[in-house]
Amino acid sequence: MKVRAPRNRTLELADRERDSLSRRLISLTQAVSPPDILNQTICQDVLTALPHLPPGSVDLLIVDPPYNLTKDFNGSQFKQRDRTVYAAWLDRWMSQLRPVLKPNASAYFCADWATSTALYPILEQHFTVRNRITWEREKGRGAQTNWKNASEDIWFCTVSDRYTFNVDAVKLKRRVLAPYRNSAGQPKDWDDTGAKQYRLTHPSNLWTDITIPFWSMPENTDHPTQKPEKLIAKLMLASSNAGDVVLDPFLGSGTTSVVAKKLGRQYIGIEQDLDYCCLAQKRLDLADSDPSIQGYSDGVFWERNTLSAQRSCRPQSGIAER
Repeated sequence: MKVRAPRNRTLELADRERDSLSRRLISLTQAVSPPDILNQTICQDVLTALPHLPPGSVDLLIVDPPYNLTKDFNGSQFKQRDRTVYAAWLDRWMSQLRPVLKPNASAYFCADWATSTALYPILEQHFTVRNRITWEREKGRGAQTNWKNASEDIWFCTVSDRYTFNVDAVKLKRRVLAPYRNSAGQPKDWDDTGAKQYRLTHPSNLWTDITIPFWSMPENTDHPTQKPEKLIAKLMLASSNAGDVVLDPFLGSGTTSVVAKKLGRQYIGIEQDLDYCCLAQKRLDLADSDPSIQGYSDGVFWERNTLSAQRSCRPQSGIAER
């Protein structure tokens, strides 16, 4: 284990934990039925696992594949490829994902700006592309000869024209800068309870309220491309209902499965790295005692850095921003 600062809350694996948690992982060698894989972590390469998944069994697909960048994943290096080679790799597993989805399923695909150019044409072949979400990453190094890369994309796709979208579940609570009132003197589309005024706003495809996991957050791991729980919670609440099945074929350290458990969904996660699979299992266990999601409180998503405002407006529930 690494030597960390006393206040560092990054999740790690002890050898004894790895031994214990690894026994709960599964791998697939033949076709299975949904009960065999629901709420399980499948530890194997996605291309060997997908052919065995039951067709028409998944309500929501969340995919965060390796971007077309050279990146080290716990000793396994994904190398940047020629754009056409990378596109062929995308199509190879995406064509196997499509049959696993229900007719009314939705799918979200993460990408950076360069990966998006290769990803979009492949998505069009398999799905109806509905939108592109751009979310701000406030971390990252500056560049001397280019603009700092401070955003990523999420492509919103559906299998058909019949799909779930719960707009009220993903409204964002923002401070009111111009608090208008109607003729009767009542707040117009805002809440005047508490010391400050807030308004629930419809979700757009530009997200600036996301915090990247870092050392002081209990969800943080050493996975190099870990997505925030709040980010995944938005996708899940918008495009699935309680009890629905959510599949993540590039699970990493488990964020999608953990958020699904916290939000009352069922999950299937596929990840080839043993340590990341064990981290996912550890996080799933921790979710039993701590179902909180940073930035999501009392059924509402809050702007970044509004902890003090939340406290002044209402007593905190079990789901709160740290």
